[in-house]
Amino acid sequence: MKDIFLQLEQIEDKMGLTYADLGVLKQKIVALLEENQRLTLENQQLRDLLKNGELPPPAPEDPEAPGVGEGFDNLLRLYNEGFHICNVYYGHLRTEGDCLFCLSFLNK
Repeated sequence: MKDIFLQLEQIEDKMGLTYADLGVLKQKIVALLEENQRLTLENQQLRDLLKNGELPPPAPEDPEAPGVGEGFDNLLRLYNEGFHICNVYYGHLRTEGDCLFCLSFLNK
């Protein structure tokens, strides 16, 4: 009879640990779902900006290329502020939307 109660207590202890593990997993799932929702909204906002021509298309990532530095960031900032960064019209104000030369330069 003692063995039955001992087995029952062991099973109860294991169930308690399993329940605690389940609670931790549930919290992780909630955090992942919240992050997924945030990233989905951010992604949609970026797509809307791209469709409206407010952002240049992203440069493709090349793992062998050297890292993009501060100079590139400054050029991107200038372009987003409405100035040409291409060698053809460098420094002039962009008055007619996106410049294919500038976009080509940014995508290199």
